[in-house]
Amino acid sequence: MDTPSRRSFLLAGGSFAIGVGAGLGIAHRDDVLPSRVVWAFETTGRIVSSPTVGDGTVYVGSDDSTVHSVSTSDGTRRTTARLHTKAGVFSSPALGADGGLYVGSTDTAIYGLFSSPGARDEWRFETTDWVTASPAVADGTVYVGSTDGTMYALNAETGAEQWRFETGDGIVSSPAVVDGTVYVGSTDGTVYALDADSGTDRWQFDTEGRVYSSPTVADGTVYVGSYDANIYAIDTTDGVEQWQFETGDSIWSSPTVLEETLWIGSKDAALYAVATEDGSEQWRFPTGGEVNSSPTVAGETVYVGSDDANLYAVAASDGSERWTFETGGAVQSSPTVADGTVYVGSGDSTLYALDADETGSSEGSRAELRTLGYFAE
Repeated sequence: MDTPSRRSFLLAGGSFAIGVGAGLGIAHRDDVLPSRVVWAFETTGRIVSSPTVGDGTVYVGSDDSTVHSVSTSDGTRRTTARLHTKAGVFSSPALGADGGLYVGSTDTAIYGLFSSPGARDEWRFETTDWVTASPAVADGTVYVGSTDGTMYALNAETGAEQWRFETGDGIVSSPAVVDGTVYVGSTDGTVYALDADSGTDRWQFDTEGRVYSSPTVADGTVYVGSYDANIYAIDTTDGVEQWQFETGDSIWSSPTVLEETLWIGSKDAALYAVATEDGSEQWRFPTGGEVNSSPTVAGETVYVGSDDANLYAVAASDGSERWTFETGGAVQSSPTVADGTVYVGSGDSTLYALDADETGSSEGSRAELRTLGYFAE
């Protein structure tokens, strides 16, 4: 199975998004919006970043080199916590308990931005390559990887380096931090468990393909996808495999777990529901393009984007389609649901707020861990 370079997928996404077609990318510019759209906010670059919602604001990165902050109520631009970097932002912003906003950029830097009274405006930490991974924030530390192959731990307030850990290739995977351990994948094909305080290697788990997928952790198990087309369940204690499930193609999407079910997308154009106990397939939902977006669950519905330019709402119980929303570009951004509204970016350069048809917010393991963007209470 061919595996791309650590940058090629993101670079290819631009041409793919352009080739998808006009769709709503033109319609909403004429102020003709489908009834499901609460509002639509246009940027000048495609959106791969996943939105984070907190305190009435949506934060999302764009290929226009900006982290945009947008009002959840009406989609107007906020003037606070808006960040301009020197290159495209594919990383998803993370909100810390201190009110800080943390994000990476393809200008090779990691940023900390603060809007609270008396706080410094921002800090900037330089790596030696792109930062497309999304940060995780825990106990005053920002954890994030770079395509330079390094996992960094930075002081959340100052951006000072606390430790670094070198892997064998670039890191696009976003870390999960649970009970003092950082779990992250690398394009060297390995999932690493690192001590959160020191960066010491606790264990490694090797797959047969690059790991772009971001691990999630639930009930003592790490779940992650690989470019070898498999989903792996790994014991958090010793890194021993519990089970694996094979999809029809490589996996870029990241899993989320709620109760006894895991949901994940695959480049075989399907969304999968898999039992966490034994890795057996519960159902699969076909789309018209690669599913590189990571699913979220809110209420009884799973939401996920596809490279066919659609956002899908699917019944969590049986995989039946509830509704579909077409954008004007590939939907590689991972949706977030907050208070009955779905927020998602598209390759048509637009951030959409959509009526979910039900109340509630994103839940499950990724929401609890606040990875890849997400609702932040």
